[in-house]
Amino acid sequence: MNQTTKTNLLPNNQKIAVIQANWHGDIVGEARKSFIEDMGKAGVTDKQIDVYDVPGSLEIPLQAQKLIETGQYAVVVCCGMIINGGIYHHEYVNHAVLDGMMRVQLDTGVPVLSVVLTPLNFHEGTQEHQDFFFDHFKKKGQEAASACIKTLENMAQFTHVQPQNKAA
Repeated sequence: MNQTTKTNLLPNNQKIAVIQANWHGDIVGEARKSFIEDMGKAGVTDKQIDVYDVPGSLEIPLQAQKLIETGQYAVVVCCGMIINGGIYHHEYVNHAVLDGMMRVQLDTGVPVLSVVLTPLNFHEGTQEHQDFFFDHFKKKGQEAASACIKTLENMAQFTHVQPQNKAA
């Protein structure tokens, strides 16, 4: 079985893109920071990770698609927070973002990992909620690093597979 070592996680001098939505950027940034830290423990340097900011989560799928089109990235990690503001808007945004990310991933063949969270209850003025979500996003960034490593290892198994000609 083709196994990837920690020193060669990224194929063909490709990098990892991290897209971070700026809504609640202080909280969302915890995922980015812990992701980068844990990837560093796996041998991925800061120079192998590019970070891109977008205004909000709705902009994530298009940014992911455009980054993948450059051919520079082996995987894209997306971080955002879509909160329930008391109206159903968050449900539409959530579906649009996650469906868009999945479509980009399937259309391009490049993994798009999600740290886009949709908490049911988040109260900005409550320190308890702030503290909880700071910690929660930090944990999710660590989980994303583990998922990224495993995904890169899995994708390495397909680097030598040639597409089958489906013409009859």
